[in-house]
Amino acid sequence: MNPVLSHTPSTSLIRREVAGLPRYDPGADPDEVAALSGSGRVIKLSNNENPFGVSPAVSEAVRKALADGVSRYPDPAGRRLAEAIGRSLDVPADRVVLGNGSENILELLCRAVLDLGDLVVTQAPGFSLHETFPRIMGARVHKVPATAEFGFDADAWRDALAASPKLVFLANPCNPTGAMLDADELEQVVAALPESALLVLDEAYGEFARSRPGYPDGLEALRGLDRPWIVLRTFSKAYGLAGVRVGYGIASDETLIQALDRVRTPYNVNHPAQEAAIAALGDHAHLADTVRRTALEIARVTDRLSEAGLSVVPSSTNFLFIDTGHPADHVARELHRAGVIVKAWREPGYETYIRASLSTPGDNDVFVRCLTEICAKDKP
Repeated sequence: MNPVLSHTPSTSLIRREVAGLPRYDPGADPDEVAALSGSGRVIKLSNNENPFGVSPAVSEAVRKALADGVSRYPDPAGRRLAEAIGRSLDVPADRVVLGNGSENILELLCRAVLDLGDLVVTQAPGFSLHETFPRIMGARVHKVPATAEFGFDADAWRDALAASPKLVFLANPCNPTGAMLDADELEQVVAALPESALLVLDEAYGEFARSRPGYPDGLEALRGLDRPWIVLRTFSKAYGLAGVRVGYGIASDETLIQALDRVRTPYNVNHPAQEAAIAALGDHAHLADTVRRTALEIARVTDRLSEAGLSVVPSSTNFLFIDTGHPADHVARELHRAGVIVKAWREPGYETYIRASLSTPGDNDVFVRCLTEICAKDKP
């Protein structure tokens, strides 16, 4: 026995808000799936990553940043990146906050804003961290369900917002469904917000939806609105920088930015990540090509799965929410045997759904074939 390690559990030390939390589920481990399938190659569709790679300018920026050395701390404010974002979006750099992924900013918002017992309103089905971070702070969470067709339920949102939440997390497009609110639906949410509520508009997948008819650019919709708000975006998805972790927020006022600065970890975005994000932001052609190729695959795979009799939520993102008609955990395990990783959805009411991000056409064809075979085999 290693004498340094204790066998006495620390149960009594853990806050009750934390003790009852589920651990974040990133999806199955690729090495374990490779061993299970006996295949040297795994198709990973569980994390909504970009299969088309980063801009060549990003690769060069990271190479140069590493060549410059990593023995010094990065700029804690990320000034060059904040200024680049500001120029791109026509906002002051002092209204930009940077994070180690946009979920880092979600956590900072909860730490800065929420008191014990405060109410948070968000979507169902929804991104798990929109619920987890508030619960860590001892807040209450009310989840507004989508309609049966995964659309916007205006009455349900109006009722939820009438209960005076302090924070409202709204993802547009929605993760995991891929559905989006149109301009009128977003306006209905904004109009129903209590004056004391902070609206957090999570646009992690906004780049994929921005060219679609009816999609409202959240920053343009909220710009100039005389109330507190913040729009969150990320470089992890459409820009392909998931491995270096850079997200950002644009806030209504400098006071909110200053509060987030007080609770964030110093140097929360490393130097190569800052340089990569600046380069990615400048390559408009690469982003447009990624969005175009993704939309083509979303349409093609949706058609093929629908033809096979599976129910697929229309998606404006890089992933699909699919009703398999079977327990999602079972379907996911069977896909693991074929070397394919998806996210089995365990949120109550959606236990037959999987979320699958799309990859290259060849990988997507393997996924469609395996999924349809599994679902057909398991029909009663």
